[in-house]
Amino acid sequence: MDADVIVVGAGPTGLMLANELRTAGVRALVLERQQRLRETPRANGLGGQILQLLHFRGMLTDLHAVCTDPHPAPRFPFGGVHLDFGGLADAPMLAVQVPQPRLERLLEERAVGTGARVRRGHEVTGFSQSRDGVSVDVGCADGPYRVHARYLVGCDGSHSGVRDTAGIPFPATTCPEINRLGQVTLGEGAGRYDNGDLDVPGLGRLRAGFTRTEHGVFGFGWLTSEVLLISTTEDGADRDGADEDGAPATLDDLRGSIRRVLGAELPLGKPLRLSRYRFRAGQAERYRAGRVLLAGDAAHVFPATGVALNAGMLDAVNLAWKLAAEVHGWAPPGLLDTYHGERHAAGTRTLLHTRAQEALRRGHDPAAQALREVFQELLGDEAALRRVGAMVAGTDVHHPVPGDDGHALTGTFAPDLTLDTGRGTTSVAELMHPARPVFLDLADRPELRQAAERWAHRVDVRTAGTDNRPADAILIRPDARIAWAAPVGEPSDALLPSLRRALTAWFGDPRTHLGPSHRTAADPAARTGAR
Repeated sequence: MDADVIVVGAGPTGLMLANELRTAGVRALVLERQQRLRETPRANGLGGQILQLLHFRGMLTDLHAVCTDPHPAPRFPFGGVHLDFGGLADAPMLAVQVPQPRLERLLEERAVGTGARVRRGHEVTGFSQSRDGVSVDVGCADGPYRVHARYLVGCDGSHSGVRDTAGIPFPATTCPEINRLGQVTLGEGAGRYDNGDLDVPGLGRLRAGFTRTEHGVFGFGWLTSEVLLISTTEDGADRDGADEDGAPATLDDLRGSIRRVLGAELPLGKPLRLSRYRFRAGQAERYRAGRVLLAGDAAHVFPATGVALNAGMLDAVNLAWKLAAEVHGWAPPGLLDTYHGERHAAGTRTLLHTRAQEALRRGHDPAAQALREVFQELLGDEAALRRVGAMVAGTDVHHPVPGDDGHALTGTFAPDLTLDTGRGTTSVAELMHPARPVFLDLADRPELRQAAERWAHRVDVRTAGTDNRPADAILIRPDARIAWAAPVGEPSDALLPSLRRALTAWFGDPRTHLGPSHRTAADPAARTGAR
């Protein structure tokens, strides 16, 4: 085999997958048809639960270093209204402002640094599956060639060739609104107020955010003190007769849309990015077809901004450790199928709230406006605001756990507890940096630790104290999901059967020692032998 896993597409999802695979000791080859990394950003920020996951991987500091604003105001659009978390002590959703090229560059540097191979200008033209692997045909400047791998993952976008070739149905609908987006400087005659408001000649002062008229929606915000992010949304057919997926958007195109929506001319200067698009809503019927899997936009598209990167990169983290288990030979039966089960359900949840946003933002008549006003009023209640924020962040997703013991923590994302080891202080996040499973004893339960030690070649067994412990012990998967939890004070004889079942269900037969160690040279424990 030329690689264990071939990843098609070097966007954030594909590069995150390559990072996770290499951390798990899997040989990863990324094939990208574009000759070089895009310099025009397709997204300007990253938010939701993926930020917590990046913190658990020790990557958040590096991400902040490349951000234009690592701590933007906690205010997010939602279907024509706003989720404003500024009044909450702990926002249910956080974001960072980072142009997508910077994010991709960071992820690629880390992936290559750990041994992943990234080939740009190499386009997948076809593939075939066998019982043992996948043969992939590739075209490049030096001519066609073929590579072989155990698995193939399509991270190649919403028009995925991998998905089509695998014959995976992708039912989707296209929204009728035309959206235009521009990153531009202001032209002569327009002005900026000290608080960020915009002075539009002939119209007056506009607040940052969305302005709705009978002709559509105009939105803006400042990326820097000089650069505006401008968006317009118009109902119905494209009035310019242009194909949003064909001819590139132009500055005149954006100017014309602003004029139609606002009824005024906004002087624009230099464009840094221009795009025109329609939202789509849909999801692949299945995320796996034999040895071919899908992640990111190849698996799902959402009719709202601010969620695609979060969903796609979380796909990658969920999938990587399960592929690694298959490659290394210890995966329990059905483990890889849980990728579809868990992430398809998460995608369905994201489709739910983004389709709700689609309905909420449509319409300019009094009834539609009344709906938005009532919804915004409801968001004034903290419980409702937190609930909607958790939906957008993806933190309300609860993965079903086989043989669920009924503990509230099982299936949820692990809390980042501060831990006292007796020799110093650490945290759950630090324990998860190597992306290995962790059995964490929080109440000095030697019987439980002894049971988990049978899986010590795959699971790190740790003991630590913490204030107000939520459980006596927790079993954490590599993607930071809790697979099992021990209620405080419950006797060991009642807990041991369910603990052994959980360890076997997720991490296989402990007597199986096939494949290389999960540890890599980057993991200090690989050099010291420490657990």
